[in-house]
Amino acid sequence: MRNYIIMCVIPATISNNIPGTDFSLGFDTALNAAMESCDHIKQSTSGTKHHVFIVETMGGYCGYLAMVTSIAVGADAAHIFEDPFKIHDLKANVEHMMKKMKMDLQRGLVLQNEKCHDHYTTEFLYNLYLSESKAIFDCRTNVLGHLQQGGIPTPSDRNYSTKLGVKAMLWVSEKGHEVYRKGRVFANAPHSACVIGLKKMVAFSPITELKKDTDFKHRMQREQWWLSLRPMLKMLAHYCISMTA
Repeated sequence: MRNYIIMCVIPATISNNIPGTDFSLGFDTALNAAMESCDHIKQSTSGTKHHVFIVETMGGYCGYLAMVTSIAVGADAAHIFEDPFKIHDLKANVEHMMKKMKMDLQRGLVLQNEKCHDHYTTEFLYNLYLSESKAIFDCRTNVLGHLQQGGIPTPSDRNYSTKLGVKAMLWVSEKGHEVYRKGRVFANAPHSACVIGLKKMVAFSPITELKKDTDFKHRMQREQWWLSLRPMLKMLAHYCISMTA
């Protein structure tokens, strides 16, 4: 029998892309930074008319930051890796934007996850919107980049980190006593190495069981709970959509 150590992983990434938890430590701070940046961009157009901003967020292949920020700031569209899109989808967004601009809208805001598409990059979107605008609006880009990292942690992240840290240490201590025998630790069961996370409630998920839920190629979980929020963004942007399955 091999000797192992008790291990508890606290997921901490702004991308919110770790299986075993609905929320990673640090996501809320990054989300607030992205929202604040987008609010500044919107305010900068208050004295002018007809500007469309293409804003690129971080997150790797995970579109959580782009998606939730879009809803928070009232963006017109969000392009993410988890929801594949084609050129006709982009064309429909441009036409929708032109229709809104003709109604005297002052600004448009489109968010783009940094790895949402291999070819339809932020630069591509800028050129597309600019060339198809027919001089109805101007287009500009803004790559948030590392503005979303660091900064002052939000109260939510601070309290969340404390909660997870305390629960993780209590769990390690409890498990350590369970597997300690005759001066040696035999921690080779699946439940001796876990990820602690919030899944409706705080839960411990064995790392071995999370393999099937992980997309290792794109470094994120296979199923994203927040994708069900997509129709909300379309509704807030006044698209004509159907809520039927």
